[in-house]
Formats: sequence, C-alpha cells, structure tokens
Amino acid sequence: MRISRPEIDRVAQLARLNLTGDEHELFARQLGDIIEYARQVADVPTADLEEPAAPGTPTALRDDTVTPSLDRSDVLGAAPQADPDTALITVPRVLG
Repeated sequence: MRISRPEIDRVAQLARLNLTGDEHELFARQLGDIIEYARQVADVPTADLEEPAAPGTPTALRDDTVTPSLDRSDVLGAAPQADPDTALITVPRVLG
C-alpha cells in the first residue's frame, strides 16, 4: 500500500520525528508494509474459532485460601536498614 506524503508528514508530526528525504521514503514503505500486514491479519477467518476465556470464567486454579504469612516484626528485624516505626525497609538504589 502506498502512503501519501501528507499522511507520512502527519504521522511523523504526531511521533515528533524530523524525517529526511531518505527517511521519509523508508518510513512510507515501512508504514505501508505494517498496514498491509494488518489487513492480512484482519482477513484471517475467525468465525469457527472458539472464544477465549473471559473474565469471570472459572479456571482450573487452586482454591484461594488464607495462610499465615511472615511476622512483620521478624521481617523488619532481619532487614539491614529497616525503620520499625514506619514499617519501611530501605534498599539500595537500582535505577539512575
């Protein structure tokens, strides 16, 4: 499928892209391929397929039973940097 230049310009604007001439052609071709693939997927016959399970459908999972958990004071006592007053544990920073 051929995408018009105004359509490519609009998509590029929405994506905040500044396209060069070569990128414009590449983007147009790639976007056309994506739209063509979406059309192929839409053409797949699905009338005879069984519907997937919907929310609320019973599943074969185990029963949800209440079981005892760890005692809060034991957990806070075992943590290297814990504040028992707020029940918070300080951990090392992992993201910049």
